[in-house]
Amino acid sequence: MSEWTLSRLTPDSSHLETLAGLTHAEWGYLYPEESLTQWTDHMRASCGSGGVPSVFVATVRDAGGERVVGTASLLSADLPTRPALSPWLASVLVLPGWRGRGIASALIDRVHREAEAHAVTRCYLYTPDQQALYARLGWRSQETLTYRNAVVTVMTRDMSAPGFDATTLI
Repeated sequence: MSEWTLSRLTPDSSHLETLAGLTHAEWGYLYPEESLTQWTDHMRASCGSGGVPSVFVATVRDAGGERVVGTASLLSADLPTRPALSPWLASVLVLPGWRGRGIASALIDRVHREAEAHAVTRCYLYTPDQQALYARLGWRSQETLTYRNAVVTVMTRDMSAPGFDATTLI
């Protein structure tokens, strides 16, 4: 079994286009007017050096080199219908073959620690289907709404509350 690592994604990372492609394939249906090139440009702009915005990537090194297996972001805005809410845990994605290994929890914990280190007191997310995962990690449901024909739950978390210790899953 290969070990995975987490790191900050930089605008010039060799993983940027791969991550943009993966997240566009997963959620591009919500933004049909946005091309993959535009999506990639947005992701590049989200690669801050600390705080909001930040993008994190989970990778694994094996005989084929270093491969992307997951990602998560800390963004100032993610749900246009809720502009007053900020910042957001966004784009949490782990490739199917790598799920169940604690990678999503570790990515979420990394975003939590990033927010906490930059004096963020509250964070938001929205999800159509991962409410149980986020609730297990200390997130609370705030509301359910329809966004671009998808029913989603907006969740919130107090960033001063202890984070989930993802190292217990590694």
